[in-house]
Amino acid sequence: MNTLLAAEDLSMFGTDPWWLVLIKAVFCFAFLMITVLFSIVWERKVVAWMQLRVGPNRHGPWGLLQSLADGIKLMLKEDVIVKKADKVVYVLAPIVAAIPAFMAIAVIPFGPAGNEVSIFGHRTAMQLTDLPIAMLYVLAVASVGIYGIVLAGWSSGSTYPLLGGLRSCAQMISYEIAMGAAFASVFLYSGSMSTSAIVEAQADRWFVILLPVSFIIYIVTMVGETNRAPFDMPESEGDLVGGFNTEYSSIKFAMFMLAEYVNMVTVSAVSVTLFLGGWRAPYPVSTFWEGANHGWWPMLWFVLKVQLLLFFFIWLRGTLPRVRYDQLMKLGWKVLIPVSVVWLMLVATVRALRNENIAFTDIVLYVAGAVLGLLLISFVVDVFRDRKAKAAAGPAEEREFDPMAGGFPVPPLPGQSLPPVPRRRPRRDRDLVVSGAPDTATASDGKETDGV
Repeated sequence: MNTLLAAEDLSMFGTDPWWLVLIKAVFCFAFLMITVLFSIVWERKVVAWMQLRVGPNRHGPWGLLQSLADGIKLMLKEDVIVKKADKVVYVLAPIVAAIPAFMAIAVIPFGPAGNEVSIFGHRTAMQLTDLPIAMLYVLAVASVGIYGIVLAGWSSGSTYPLLGGLRSCAQMISYEIAMGAAFASVFLYSGSMSTSAIVEAQADRWFVILLPVSFIIYIVTMVGETNRAPFDMPESEGDLVGGFNTEYSSIKFAMFMLAEYVNMVTVSAVSVTLFLGGWRAPYPVSTFWEGANHGWWPMLWFVLKVQLLLFFFIWLRGTLPRVRYDQLMKLGWKVLIPVSVVWLMLVATVRALRNENIAFTDIVLYVAGAVLGLLLISFVVDVFRDRKAKAAAGPAEEREFDPMAGGFPVPPLPGQSLPPVPRRRPRRDRDLVVSGAPDTATASDGKETDGV
């Protein structure tokens, strides 16, 4: 039944005239650009407020044009190409990072799939297009965008950008597995991979209530996919200078920053579509206002939800410090992937039971979500408890290692210690040599002297 409904809904797409498709494409591009410009100013304002600073207040009213001024400044700066760089890949890498970031918004619904609105007398859906496998399309273009970062680090011909690119590759592999498992839970419960059909399936209850663990997993993985704090390891300025974009300047550097913020908007829009009801009005409004989900109003609810998630990104950046790289990998492989796979099996079991018309499936789903949530909390508590126990017990016996074994100095890993550094003996313990005196400790007059 869900497959038939999805096919009927998708039949509404692809019938618009070319000029209306062009208008929708321009709107999607403008929506992303305006949201990015606002998000940069909003981030600087919110972080300044959290740190008791003023923030941008010079360009435009209340500093609202600060991000536009930054973009113009970057475009007017000198464009430098590193001498040892692979010039073709070096120039294409920012384009590979930026273009896929704009592509995912094409399948995000801003409103109902029906002909709710009229544009120049032509009634149309508030969505550019939709696909039977729209969410797989989103995953594909997100994966392609990461390659821009990897190629930028490799083509720069420098050590630190290369390390940033390798970190980005490992981070992409680690977190996209858990993200795919979180998506699969939504597919099982909605019966479709179409974005418009997934929103329609949330008419009664949003999936954030039915699939809370999937929502938490996706929130963590979307922060890792966008390389935002506390998971901004590819551009960790503390140990990689600037990461993959160290050797970039001017418009190329601006394109990397644009891709980062556009990806923030895209993953927030995907989260709203999959878990927060998409364009649907929140619960209190939808109960007493029947027209809240019709006309142009759904676009307002969609934008408000996206801005709420963007504030979550900003709040994380202003609150949490950057994690270590081993902590990032441990969270991805030892926590998120096992929990997402177990949760996916549980959701599949509940869906199979529901197909058998068993009435208590919703209760089982709620209870299982609570159990997994408690397991996650207990894991975090155990980690901090072990850390406190180790701190109270004192430092354990550490292993010595040779920092020059690989030909160049490397820092010690956890559990390793540097060998003791040979030091000169204190002056009072040294043998003093005095020219012409029988006693090396004292001179001929009996007074202690300094050695020569």
